[in-house]
Amino acid sequence: MKKNGILLSIVLIPVILTGFAFMQQTRITVKGSDTMVILAQRWAEIYMKNNPAVAIQVTGGGSGVGIAALINGTTDIATSSRPIKSTEVEKLKERYNTLGVQIPCAKDGITIFLNESNKVKELTLKQLSDIYQAKITNWQQVGGEDASIKLYGRENSSGTYSFFKDEVIKGDYAASCQTLPGTAAVVNAVKKDKYGIGYGGAAYAAGVKHCVVRKDDKTPGSLPTAENIAKNEYPITRYLYLYMRNKPTGETKKYVDWILGPEGQKIITEVGYFPVK
Repeated sequence: MKKNGILLSIVLIPVILTGFAFMQQTRITVKGSDTMVILAQRWAEIYMKNNPAVAIQVTGGGSGVGIAALINGTTDIATSSRPIKSTEVEKLKERYNTLGVQIPCAKDGITIFLNESNKVKELTLKQLSDIYQAKITNWQQVGGEDASIKLYGRENSSGTYSFFKDEVIKGDYAASCQTLPGTAAVVNAVKKDKYGIGYGGAAYAAGVKHCVVRKDDKTPGSLPTAENIAKNEYPITRYLYLYMRNKPTGETKKYVDWILGPEGQKIITEVGYFPVK
């Protein structure tokens, strides 16, 4: 019996080891844009369901946080709702001798959120700039009620914060602007505040009114619809990006190719964003 027991254990060991080998997964970490976090989670969820040998971990924190993690080597993919900055590229070059890889993966129309009871229906880019710089401080100045405008925006680690600052405000945010940690929080604040205004990704705009945006006084206004985004008619349109240190290989390349393929791009529209092409 003793010999048989020993023999049995010898036979079992390879089976156990084979079982562990079978359970090994390729891990891909994705970190960054809060605007993209719902989309990135949806991509990961569906991809892992069909590819059980791949484990994808998705976290937010903001575009700047994601790119910092890419530089620090703590994420494989950084998601960003703004282009990478030259200072960030320099850090990548200094640490890894690479300029990084930028992949546009979706398009977004930054939506201007108004409370549903607000009488204002449309604003020009100039009016939005003046509102967020506190040059316009009362809704009456843009055709609304005689009430102070309450500003809501994103925190400075957000790519949406940076894009809105550079492309719409073209100046500094007013000190009165309340910064919130995520577009969902901005939407929630405007939903509760009759005189609030906020901005963020189109996918988050539930329970608030979408403001029509006009490029200028002479241009017709538009909303961030799929048709307007595709034709570049909506004035606050941007790309959403994936960033990597080097060209993706192996399972990471397969995942990125899937995101850019028909299935991954279809998920974009289901979430509320727009295909890259």
